[in-house]
Amino acid sequence: MPEARLDEVLKGVLEDCVNKVGVNLNTASPSLLSYVSGLNSAIVKNIVKYREDNGKFTSRKQLLSVPKLGAKAFEQCAGFLRIDDGDQVLDKTAVHPESYEPTMKLLKLFGYDEKDVANGTISDINERIKAFGEQKTAESVGLGVYTMRDIVSELLKPGRDVRESLPQPMLRSDVMDINDLKPGMKITGTVRNVIDFGAFVDIGVHQDGLVHISELSDNYVRHPSDVVKVGQVVTVTVIGVDVKKNRISLSMRKAPQQK
Repeated sequence: MPEARLDEVLKGVLEDCVNKVGVNLNTASPSLLSYVSGLNSAIVKNIVKYREDNGKFTSRKQLLSVPKLGAKAFEQCAGFLRIDDGDQVLDKTAVHPESYEPTMKLLKLFGYDEKDVANGTISDINERIKAFGEQKTAESVGLGVYTMRDIVSELLKPGRDVRESLPQPMLRSDVMDINDLKPGMKITGTVRNVIDFGAFVDIGVHQDGLVHISELSDNYVRHPSDVVKVGQVVTVTVIGVDVKKNRISLSMRKAPQQK
């Protein structure tokens, strides 16, 4: 694959991951923030400077005080930027500020408040919605049914990472970081992402390894998703380690060629 194309695909994968999981507004690096929808390099620099000058963000609304971050950019990025210990519990969820008012109406309708969300004491909210009527509930708080379902999912586990439910890799006791890896090692890991040119596998060394599409099987592979899926536990062989570039090459072939 041409290097430019590879770089383009990798950036697309990173952007997709960031916008699914979200990033911590107070700790995210400039490079990570650059993948958030609505943010360009100038705005990212201003966010970091605002953090340095004013301390950590305590509310998403403060983003509107960041130079060059206008209403349009705020609309695009706010839902992806999380504040774990801010003034508003909804700031740690994927609920967009535009939906805060109807979300609070939803909570109030069933006798909840922000503390209940923070303390995780709204586990029966779906039952209450069902008893009241889903369509009736949505109309009462000014939300669409599908939007309300997404919001409830966020309220039930604020700040959740969708990867938490995936199986944890079964680690080797003699492999703690990338420096311990040697070509030929067989390791059990968990598939964390499947992309057009291969799959990234968590092998427990703080850096996912890449199984290129050509190394997924001894047979022809049309697309990586035909062979592996996210969350699948696989056995891989280390075929290359570049400590300087922090890259790990893996293979799932029976007799991989070392690189």
